[in-house]
Amino acid sequence: MSGFIILLVIIAILIIGFISIYNRLIRYIEAVRNNQKQIDIQLDRRYKVFQSLIEVVKKYMDYEQTTLKDVVKLRGQAEAAKESGNEQGRIDAENAISKIASGINVVFEQYPNLKASQNALQLQEEIVNTENKLAFAKQAYNDSIERYNAEKKSFIQSFIVSLARGKLDQSFVYWNIPEETIKTQENYTVKM
Repeated sequence: MSGFIILLVIIAILIIGFISIYNRLIRYIEAVRNNQKQIDIQLDRRYKVFQSLIEVVKKYMDYEQTTLKDVVKLRGQAEAAKESGNEQGRIDAENAISKIASGINVVFEQYPNLKASQNALQLQEEIVNTENKLAFAKQAYNDSIERYNAEKKSFIQSFIVSLARGKLDQSFVYWNIPEETIKTQENYTVKM
């Protein structure tokens, strides 16, 4: 009789352990997905600020025509890649938009009237702030992938992942943050 009770206790401990590890892995997966949504929010915000900036600068320069076409084209590529599940294509298109955003300061230098426009300066600063928030969101996303991958590769967890592969064995693409983008953002100032 006591052997049966010990067996039941062991089975109960194993079931509780399995459920606990399963739920922890699900939390890690959901954290990665939530961090991806935070990136999406910043990408949408950046696109809207970019559109506002282009509207403000239209009267000062022709640059916005090319920039707008490039941003719209890249944004379309990013959305199409997202819809088709091509995360790397999406990342590449969004990083190309980031390069355009980082070059705006150089373009502003060529237009003294534009540099004097308070709206343009505010929007320029807003793009920089959004790029910084985007970089932080990308880093949080990448960190959450690291935590999830480390957890799912742990000894007992890897066994549980193999039992529930469809739910627990997820693959995520890292957002790369180019070193030159980080340096540009660290050294950026709005010049008046």
